[in-house]
Amino acid sequence: MKRKVLFLCTGNSARSQMAEVLLRHLAGEHFDAFSAGTAPEQVDPRTIQALEDFGFSAEGLHSKSLGDLGDQFFDFVISLCDKATQECKNFPNASEMMAWDFEDPRSRSGLKPFEITLREINERIKMFVLVQTK
Repeated sequence: MKRKVLFLCTGNSARSQMAEVLLRHLAGEHFDAFSAGTAPEQVDPRTIQALEDFGFSAEGLHSKSLGDLGDQFFDFVISLCDKATQECKNFPNASEMMAWDFEDPRSRSGLKPFEITLREINERIKMFVLVQTK
């Protein structure tokens, strides 16, 4: 039976969208991946571009709020920013909570901040999959 993973960030516009797509691609046979935001915004076009440049389809991506998830139960709820961690630290429908803090690519300096964030999340998800599927 697949385990359910929810990725949370504030806007559900970049990091959590990336994580959802990556987990589906890397281990969709083991996990059902979801994402949501505590204050959802539109998916940032640079998120879509970074995913497509990485070779993933971004078709159908849209921001969701926690309320859109109803009363679903999740095996893992993984926050991707400190703000979501604080706002959701007592998430009632989760077996396990994890906090992964990634810098918001919208405010990150340097070249290709969305691509860098995507690569960092990809590495963390690969480790998560390795540990959770042993």
